[in-house]
Amino acid sequence: MKCLVTGGAGFIGSHIVRHLLDRGFEVLCLDNFDPDLEIKKANVDHFLENEDFELVRGDIRDAELLKRLVMDIDYIFHEAALVSVVESMKDPVKTIEVNTIGTLNVLGAGMKGDVKKVIIASSAAVYGDLPALPKIEDMIPAPRSPYAISKLDCEYAARIFYEEYGLKTTSLRYFNVYGPGQDPASPYAAAIPIFIRKALRNEAIPIYGDGSQTRDFIFVRDVVLANELAMSKGEGGIFNVANGSAVSINELAKLIIELTGSKSEIIYKEPRTGDIKHSVADIGEIKKIGFSPEFSLEKGLEETIEWFRQQ
Repeated sequence: MKCLVTGGAGFIGSHIVRHLLDRGFEVLCLDNFDPDLEIKKANVDHFLENEDFELVRGDIRDAELLKRLVMDIDYIFHEAALVSVVESMKDPVKTIEVNTIGTLNVLGAGMKGDVKKVIIASSAAVYGDLPALPKIEDMIPAPRSPYAISKLDCEYAARIFYEEYGLKTTSLRYFNVYGPGQDPASPYAAAIPIFIRKALRNEAIPIYGDGSQTRDFIFVRDVVLANELAMSKGEGGIFNVANGSAVSINELAKLIIELTGSKSEIIYKEPRTGDIKHSVADIGEIKKIGFSPEFSLEKGLEETIEWFRQQ
């Protein structure tokens, strides 16, 4: 069995690669190594000695490359994307080119290459700032950024390829993913790696807005398990991938300070354009196909903090 992981040198993609190799699959990793070249190289360099691993430097906007790569592929895990809401507000055209057109290229190649299934990485950003909580998959989407629009495009495209062309697909709406290997120095960095690095250095922890905004955080290894589950279940479906519980950014920062034994203080900055106020998932649908998160926030943070300490 051979799998293609697009964006396989990235944070989530590299964890999927590792898991597939551990399960005995052959893995082809496609990544353009932009923008975090050194971090991405570090994510995959240790796989290069594995005879079941192959690395290709390329871009999902290259449709012809994708068609060549998928000829002997059984499953595609599509993780490649421009992932920053803030950057998408600055350059919406590039966001659509990479995320929407790139996904259409992946789906088209998957259909022509006769792959068994394409698993699409989507995002909770598609819900926007709808007041209703928790977020349920059948809500009418309300995207607030080009990034969110592009991820919704990916879901619609995946469903069309399933219903009209017979290509099996599943879309996974990731909520706030964290874990070892997440780069705090990246321009796309999320809150948890930034907070942990600051806490370990006893530096001030920045929060954008008043910190009352809430998020549903999920450990990266749980995300990997959701992807593995989607290989055989959930055809044509869209599923929330989350813990199903909310925590405020203030609570998160205080918990990280406590777990690290830090002397950091919290400072507040202006809210960021495109950020949503509250987000928590209903995970009832994905539980129906066998998913159950194994990591609480505290357990996941402890493993993540330990990884950062060792760096």
